[in-house]
Amino acid sequence: MRKNTFVSALTAAALVAGASFAAPAALAQDGMAAPQDMPLPSRQYVVDLGVGALVSPKYEGADKMMVSPLPIISVGRFYVPGFGQVSDGEKTTRGVFFFPSFNFVGERKASDSVKLTGTNKVDWALELGLGAGFRYDWFSAFVELRQGINGHSGQVGQVGADVILNPMERLEIAFGPRADFASGDYMGTYFGVTAAEAAASLGNLTAYKASGGFKSVGLAARASYAVTDQTALHLQAGWDHYVGDARNSPIVRRGNENQFTIGTGITYRFSFDLF
Repeated sequence: MRKNTFVSALTAAALVAGASFAAPAALAQDGMAAPQDMPLPSRQYVVDLGVGALVSPKYEGADKMMVSPLPIISVGRFYVPGFGQVSDGEKTTRGVFFFPSFNFVGERKASDSVKLTGTNKVDWALELGLGAGFRYDWFSAFVELRQGINGHSGQVGQVGADVILNPMERLEIAFGPRADFASGDYMGTYFGVTAAEAAASLGNLTAYKASGGFKSVGLAARASYAVTDQTALHLQAGWDHYVGDARNSPIVRRGNENQFTIGTGITYRFSFDLF
């Protein structure tokens, strides 16, 4: 089990103080999106589609990595009949913004690692929610909150900040600190160990109850470069260090309290009119 954002970026129209609008790219704030100075065609719909690969731990607390596909979708302009251009790709870099946020968490099975022997299967989970943030030129801060469905029914979230740089034309780099938090339901699902699981582990795990709170702190970085007016290359990386009840979990103690991810991808920009 490891979180994998299948659609990594969606540009959403965002309300800005003073009745103006900004359009930051985000489905999860760390999603891959084209640089803001990449030309945006004056069409009703502008969509970046692409594919990439993500290297990440096999599950929360794992010391083994896995490679998974990473489809990428980024919407720069979007038209709704009767409402008009609800997202116009305006390159405003100051103001408050809002964005949809979701995440997919794959299932976790005892067969994923000998260190999970005795644990119950955890089904896949979909997390849906919203995020809000503030950007002022080269600085951005945000918070996200999502509700889990299926594999867990808890709430998860993240707070973070970024320094955003454009060291050269068509290249955008962002990096900054992150802190993840989760409710007791989530923590119990992925970090807790029941008495029955501890007994079935043949002494490898001890019973443990994990409570809600901050789960990890870390750093994230991403870079996007527009090779042409239609094509962009993307790279993102992250480091998370478990804290609190997550760090003290027997699953993490037998795995790794430091989690690393790295992803890369390429997108192509499509533009068209329908109405």
